[in-house]
Amino acid sequence: MVQKVTLQVIGMACGNCVNSVEKALKEIGASGEVSLKSSSVTVVYDENKLSLGSVKDAIEDLGYDIA
Repeated sequence: MVQKVTLQVIGMACGNCVNSVEKALKEIGASGEVSLKSSSVTVVYDENKLSLGSVKDAIEDLGYDIA
């Protein structure tokens, strides 16, 4: 089942941050729409293939925090 969740991401400051988060999500099989203005990412993923924890880990591995 496809899930859509919005996460607050602490520490993003520039376009490179946005690109890094989007790339990390793509690498694990998710897609994300990052908003630098609201410091958030809306993630779409298949819960049969990924857990929300995996999505959060992919972002946190870049050095950002999830609120």
